[in-house]
Amino acid sequence: MLSALSIRDIVLIRELEIEFDDGLAVLSGETGAGKSILLDSLSLALGARGDGDLVRVGQNQGQVSAIFDVPSSHSVHQYLQENDLLSGAEDGIILRRTQNADGRTRAYINDQAVSVSLLKTVGRHLVEIHGQHEERAMVDPATHRNLVDLFGGLERDVAEVGRAHEDWRFAVRELNQLKSRIEKAASDADYLRSSVEELTQLSPQEGEEEELAGRRQTMMAAEKIASDINEAHEVLAGQASPTPTLVSALRKLERKADAAPGLLDTAIEAFSMAVDALSQAESELEHALRLSEFDPRELENAEERLFALRAASRKYKVPVEGLAAHSAKLAQDLHDLDAGEDRLVELEKQAKEKRATLVETSFMLSEARRKSGEALSANVMKELPALKLEQARFFVQQDVSLDEITAEGADTLEFFVQTNPGTRAGAMMKVASGGELSRFLLALKVALADRGSAPTLVFDEIDTGVGGAVADAIGARLANLSDHVQVLSVTHAPQVAARANNHFLISKGGRETVETRVEPIAEDVRLEEIARMLSGAEVTSEARAAAASLLKPR
Repeated sequence: MLSALSIRDIVLIRELEIEFDDGLAVLSGETGAGKSILLDSLSLALGARGDGDLVRVGQNQGQVSAIFDVPSSHSVHQYLQENDLLSGAEDGIILRRTQNADGRTRAYINDQAVSVSLLKTVGRHLVEIHGQHEERAMVDPATHRNLVDLFGGLERDVAEVGRAHEDWRFAVRELNQLKSRIEKAASDADYLRSSVEELTQLSPQEGEEEELAGRRQTMMAAEKIASDINEAHEVLAGQASPTPTLVSALRKLERKADAAPGLLDTAIEAFSMAVDALSQAESELEHALRLSEFDPRELENAEERLFALRAASRKYKVPVEGLAAHSAKLAQDLHDLDAGEDRLVELEKQAKEKRATLVETSFMLSEARRKSGEALSANVMKELPALKLEQARFFVQQDVSLDEITAEGADTLEFFVQTNPGTRAGAMMKVASGGELSRFLLALKVALADRGSAPTLVFDEIDTGVGGAVADAIGARLANLSDHVQVLSVTHAPQVAARANNHFLISKGGRETVETRVEPIAEDVRLEEIARMLSGAEVTSEARAAAASLLKPR
C-alpha cells in the first residue's frame, strides 16, 4: 500500500507530507483547492509525463516521493530483484521523481537512478489510478485477457498452452532447418560427394598438424647434428679412443701408490674423475644417437601428410584444425541428402502432431475463458443497477482464431458495454462516457476483488454527476473493495466520504503566497466537512444532522 507521500515545490504545494493507512481514505475540499495537484504529483512519482510548469513559481526544481509498504510475496519484489533495485527496500519501496523548471526530470527507485519507463513499470505494479482523465490499466484491451484468466484461475491452463506453443515452434524450427540443409545440399550434390570422398580418404585428425610439424622439425634438426654426434662418439668409443690407455695408466699408478704414500693420491683421484667423465660423455652421446635416429622415409611421409592437410585447408577455406569438423559436417549434409526424405516425413509428422496438441489445448483454454468471461460479466452486471447503470449491459467480447495461436492462446478478449437498450454495443473505452466508464471500472474492480489488482487503487471523482442512493452505492462498493486493497478516493459526494476509514481535507490559503495543504481531520471537523459537502457554502443545522446520520456505523 501507499504509506506516505512527500511533495516539495509542485504548483501550489510548498512542502507536504502525508501518511496513509490501509482501508478507504477519501480526500475532499472545495473546488480549486488543489485536488488535481495532489493526483498530478502522485502520477509524476509513478512515471507519468513531466512538465516544467509543475514546478512552483520561483523555484528551479520540484520533487515527489512515494513510499510503499508491499508484502514480499508481491510480484513487484521479483521485478525489482531482476533489475538490481531491491537494495535499500527494507523500510519500503521508494519511488522518487525530480522535476526541473526547464522540463527535465530524473527518476529514482530506492535512491538508485532509473529510466522513467522503468519507474512507470514499477508504478503500474503498485498503483492503479481510475478517473475521467487518467490512464487506466483496465481500459487497455491488452490487459482484459489476463483479467479474465485471473478471475477464472486459468494460470495453469495458460501455462500449458505456452508449453504446447513452444513445443510446436521447436518442431517447426527443426523441420525448417532440415529443409534448408537438404535444399542447400541438393544444389551442390556432386561437389558434396567428391568433397566427402576426398576428406574421408584424407581422414584429418584433431591436433594432427601440430604433432606432424613438431615431429618434422625434430627430425630435420636431428639430421643436421647426427654426423657431429657420430664423430664425437667415434673419438670416445672408436679404435682411437684414449679411454683404454688412460685406464691402463690409472691402474699402474694405483699399484705404485703404496710405495710412496701420499705422493700420488691427488693425481690418482683426478685421473679417476677424468676416466669417469669420459665414460659418462660416451654414454650420453650413445643416448643422443638413439634419439636422433629416424627413418628418412618417416620424414618424407610426415612432410607429405602435412602438405596434404594444408592443401585441403586452403581448398576448403578452413583451418587445418577445423578439417575434421568440416569433414563431419559435409558427411552429415550428404547423409541428410541421402536419408533426408525419410527424416523430413518424420519431422513433418511431429510438427503436425505438435500443432494438433496446441490447437486442442488452445480450444480448451478458449472454452474456459468463455465460461470465466460469462461469470465475470454476470458479477459485473449485478453491480450495475445500484450504480445507476440499470439499463446498461457488460460482456466480454471473445474472438477465437485457431489459425493464429500465440503462446497466450487463440483468443482476443475485450470488455464491451451497451449503455442503453437499442444502442450499439462496443469497446468500453469508446462507448461509455467519462462518468459511466468510472462506474463500469468500479463494478469490475468489485467483481475482481483482490484478483489482478495493484495494492493501491485511486479513484478520481468517480461519483461525478451522481448523488443520493447512487453515491451511497459507490461509497459502499469502495468500502468493500478496501477490505482487499488500499483505496484512495477524491470525492465530492458526502455519501462516499462518510464511508472512509481516513478523511483528508484539501484546502488552499496563505497571505503572501497561496499554498495547498492536506491534513487528516478529526471526527468533529469531519462532520462539519461532510455537512459542507451536503449543503454548500452555508452549513445548516439540517446539514449537520444529515452528516451525523451518514457517519453512523452501518
